[in-house]
This record gives sequence, C-alpha cells and structure tokens, in this order.
Amino acid sequence: MSHIVQIKTEVKDETAIFAACRRLGLPEPTRNKFQVYAVEREGLGVNLPGWQYPVVCNTNTGAVDFDNYNGYWGKQEELDKFLQAYAVEKAIYEAQKGGYSVYEETLPDGSIKLNITVEA
Repeated sequence: MSHIVQIKTEVKDETAIFAACRRLGLPEPTRNKFQVYAVEREGLGVNLPGWQYPVVCNTNTGAVDFDNYNGYWGKQEELDKFLQAYAVEKAIYEAQKGGYSVYEETLPDGSIKLNITVEA
C-alpha cells in the first residue's frame, strides 16, 4: 500500500542540518550569533550559495531566520534546496532508526521520492 505524505519542516535536528549541508556541498554550519540584516539571531548558521547573510537555524524552536531581501540578497531556490535536503536527511535517519529500509529517487522536477519499507 502506498501513502503520500507532506511534511512541514521544523529544523530542530543538528545532525540532519550537518547532513543536509554535506549533501549539498555547503560549508559546515557553525553555532554562533549572526547578524541577519538589522537583527541578531543565535543558532546554527548555514551559508547558502550567493546569499549575503547566513540562514540561521534555531534548533530549540525549529525556526529558520533569514533575510534574502525578496531574492536580491539570495535566491529562494537555494533555501528551498536546503530545506528539502534537511527533510530528506531527517526522514531517512528516522526511518532507519525504526528499522525500515529507504530507497531514494530524484524525480525529473527535482523533488525527491523516498520509498520506506519494513525489512523482512
């Protein structure tokens, strides 16, 4: 039986953040206080390609703080790729932790399909 699942991503798992950065070839995130335009945010800073300011992941609340000035300081697509990679890494980790096997398939539109099954 097949099920379609939509995931609202809260970015709380540091291991999955690091794994998402590795998956995308990004620099390793750092924990610090970051200036995000006019405000200071604390958390794990992720440097996305072409972005003026880091994306700051607050692993306590799951919030992702950023300012890309409507695309002038960074393309939304780069953030979308990071959030997708995070969700995939987190889902794979949780599935494997539960004893499930995971098969990953990248679809032509760039989305990622995970097939999760119980090991026999």
